Amino acid sequence: MIFVNSKFGALLKLNKQNIRNFSIIAHIDHGKSTLSDRLIQLAGIISDRDMKDQILDSMDIERERGITIKSQTVSLPYIAKDGTEYLLNLIDTPGHVDFSYEVSRALASCEGALILVDASQGVEAQTLANLYLAMEHDLEIIPVINKIDLPSAEIDWVKDQIEEDLGLDIEDVLQVSAKAGTGVDKIFQSIVDRIPAPDVNETGSFRALIFDSHYDAFRGTIVHFRIFEGSVKPGDKIQFMSSNAQYKVEEVGLFQIQRNPQKELVAGQVGYFIAGIKNISDVSIGDTVTMKDKRCKKAMSGFREPTPVVFSSMYPVASDDYEELTEALEKLKLNDASLIYEKDSSVALGFGYRCGFLGLLHLEVVQERLEREYNISLILTSPSVQYEITRTDGEVKIIDNPVEYPDPAEISKIREPFIDASIIVPDKYMGNVMQVCHEFRGVSKNYQYLTSNRMEMKFELPLAEVVYEFYDRLKSVTQGYGSFDYDIAGYQETDLVKLDFLINGERVDALSQLIHRDKSVARARVACKKLREEIPRQQFKIPIQGAIGGKIISRETISAYRKDVTAKCYGGDISRKRKLLEKQKKGKKRMKMVGSVEIPQSAFLSILKND
Repeated sequence: MIFVNSKFGALLKLNKQNIRNFSIIAHIDHGKSTLSDRLIQLAGIISDRDMKDQILDSMDIERERGITIKSQTVSLPYIAKDGTEYLLNLIDTPGHVDFSYEVSRALASCEGALILVDASQGVEAQTLANLYLAMEHDLEIIPVINKIDLPSAEIDWVKDQIEEDLGLDIEDVLQVSAKAGTGVDKIFQSIVDRIPAPDVNETGSFRALIFDSHYDAFRGTIVHFRIFEGSVKPGDKIQFMSSNAQYKVEEVGLFQIQRNPQKELVAGQVGYFIAGIKNISDVSIGDTVTMKDKRCKKAMSGFREPTPVVFSSMYPVASDDYEELTEALEKLKLNDASLIYEKDSSVALGFGYRCGFLGLLHLEVVQERLEREYNISLILTSPSVQYEITRTDGEVKIIDNPVEYPDPAEISKIREPFIDASIIVPDKYMGNVMQVCHEFRGVSKNYQYLTSNRMEMKFELPLAEVVYEFYDRLKSVTQGYGSFDYDIAGYQETDLVKLDFLINGERVDALSQLIHRDKSVARARVACKKLREEIPRQQFKIPIQGAIGGKIISRETISAYRKDVTAKCYGGDISRKRKLLEKQKKGKKRMKMVGSVEIPQSAFLSILKND
């Protein structure tokens, strides 16, 4: 028997049969955060005065962009029609394809999931991808149609899609408007009736799965976990199975917007524990926690490892901030297990880190979080993917950094990663989508109609092209109705070149890019123009050149500041003016030889952003 605080402040008596663990999964912008807000309001764990939109989206960047980046947990008390008291543990999940790893971690801790479908947009790519993830974990699925109050809602059409595309029974579909609150109250009862109670062993050795964590400056690392066997309470001595680190538990509790301490947590529950963990590296996401004196026999299988697809180097603008960047990345890794990094250095930028990301949005989010939450100004190098290079001596090498690119004479062949892209759009945008995909070196595989006016188009695309601006272009040409999902499809041979940039004759390795030969000239011209706009003028001319090997393929020049040395000559012989101009010219030449050009942070960032 366990006790938790109810919405009325009293203690609820619960056993494991009255616990339900569930997630909300959907495509991006289908209303997950709004539905979570309504469920929290109905549960009454927060007063109307403290309630705000996107209550579970705690980061500023999530609110600004209107997206969920982090899985968040909240425990909701609920009293059913028959008077039975339940505790419903909601784990909210992101919808963007870059954060599917967060979704897999959340689903590993659940027994069921609400799959949310927009009444006007229907089933989209990420809806399907998340459904398959849920099925892998053998979860009970409850389909929910959201936004039924919209004038453009087509409920019958969406029901057909749920039956045909998702293979779910439409008799069980719930119809709600999370914004207006219509039908949301039925969700609680449906969760209780249809999602099974956790199948756990309360008396066995303590065994729990870490699915998230974050750092608190006063309390150390706060670990989010799901208990599968046994129980834990303050004073217990626990051990992490991967690092063998041992700690004494100071506090256990539930997430109810704020941390809500409890006397004990038992098998089946989702909550947190604090054990004064100051050594960040002791906690790793996916690890198993057990008791020091009564170890469990086998670690939890956890969840799939993240696979980074985009790589970029991060350097602090001020070299003195390197230690702060190291500490910030360690703390961020606690909260974002899909971030991968290792030490790196550059002649131009000093010491930094080479980082792996799940996509370009993930890269932007990590950069913004480091700058906002840890107050570090960063310079990022151009994003790259992993290429497979076969040397003439037969050695095969995987590289993701232009600095590691070997001499072209030593290369036998180069292969780059390709993806199988699935794009779901209204059929009127078919021509626009084909044009964009062909621009990005895509090859059309096939297409099929999902409904009378909605189609799925399949393309084979180089991952390096998708990394840049493909997603933004797709949203633009489909007026926001295009949904995009992809799987890595292996490597194919390509014609790759290393594009270098020379500023005042000096090669800047942090600006180098690996790019397909056909696109190199256009990319070099755009980049040189942007650098010309961003680099400040000096007392001497600054040439900016794009080069492949020893061949210059583009050039821009930043003109020098000039003092009018002939101003004091009032007419007279022209040779006097020439003498003064020649003298100035020699001075400029000498200055150019000793002068150094400082490249501002904005210049590095401008190369990343394509117009």
